[in-house]
Amino acid sequence: MQWENLTATDFAAAVKETGVCVLSLGVLEKHSEHLPLGTDALVGHRLACLAAEKEPAVVFPLFYFGQIYEARAFPGAFTLRPTLLLDLLQSVLDEIGRNGFKKIILYNAHGGNYHLLRFLAQAQLWEQKPYTLYIPTRVMSEAGEREWEALRDTDFGGHACEEETSMVLGTYPELVKMERVPQAAARPLGRMGDLPGTYNGIWWYADYPDHYAGEAAPATPAKGAVIVRLMADYLAQYIAAVKADTILPGLTEEFFRRAGGQE
Repeated sequence: MQWENLTATDFAAAVKETGVCVLSLGVLEKHSEHLPLGTDALVGHRLACLAAEKEPAVVFPLFYFGQIYEARAFPGAFTLRPTLLLDLLQSVLDEIGRNGFKKIILYNAHGGNYHLLRFLAQAQLWEQKPYTLYIPTRVMSEAGEREWEALRDTDFGGHACEEETSMVLGTYPELVKMERVPQAAARPLGRMGDLPGTYNGIWWYADYPDHYAGEAAPATPAKGAVIVRLMADYLAQYIAAVKADTILPGLTEEFFRRAGGQE
């Protein structure tokens, strides 16, 4: 069920029926020369909707705001001040909770959100909320990964590659411009390689200055259909597990009881 498509009465019923809201987090960023800026947001939202058809949940409207500072050198990227971004995400979660959802799934559709979402999850221990936050740490089952590995033609990637391009071909084929796929595959340049083990926000740009990682030429709609099915099936199973979960709400209640000096 898509939040924005429901009437107010039907929305209230959906909250009671499912108790779970799925918020897919994407961004606006360059995806080489052949994929749309909204690739992550569009595909992530579609996956969430497909999963919610299999295991009923309410899916938050398409969301474009995330960590994508490494793409500011390219046209079309859209970023928010870091503190504003954190405030926005927390406010969105709180408003979802105010609407009655006791469980919220943050479905990450963009690799650059990795550290942001883990910090956001840790920040939930600052103040007790009327909801529990869940962030899945994988996108398909081990069996699904094996099925995809047997199907793919490339052994590396990461951005606008065979996998991601296939996913867009399998969901929004009209937005893909395969004639613009770069002729050469993009492997990491290793421009930080002379340093001892070091992390810096520029690492992605250092390795992939054209915002392309992998090889998109082998991508097909058929491969995309398989990937989308595997990912939607896994997310549906995850939604079901979240619905049944009593462990995280119980642990959270215990934590804040002790944090408040009640034990």
